[in-house]
Amino acid sequence: MTTLGLYLIAAAAEIGGCFAVWAWLRLDRSALWLIPGAACLALFAWVLTRVEADFAGRAYAAYGGLYILASLLWMWGMEGSRPDRWDLAGAALCLTGTAVILWGPRSA
Repeated sequence: MTTLGLYLIAAAAEIGGCFAVWAWLRLDRSALWLIPGAACLALFAWVLTRVEADFAGRAYAAYGGLYILASLLWMWGMEGSRPDRWDLAGAALCLTGTAVILWGPRSA
């Protein structure tokens, strides 16, 4: 699987897991939401280790930009709040940083 695919799976799992905790604490849902939430967060951590990277920190840093985009898509698709121009501008800046981290030339 490609790095981008792994990052997208990781983002979906992390957002789903965090939302389960949000639902329990902020939306007064059952504590049973924590069970799939914990499973999602474990999946997130495992998937992120599958990314081909020389250093964990670089993999996590590059993931951050895609996480931001995925979070805005979650907000729009699942919570019904459309991102505004500032959300989109911020995501574009973050994705530019992700691209530099992932594909910037490295010295040997």
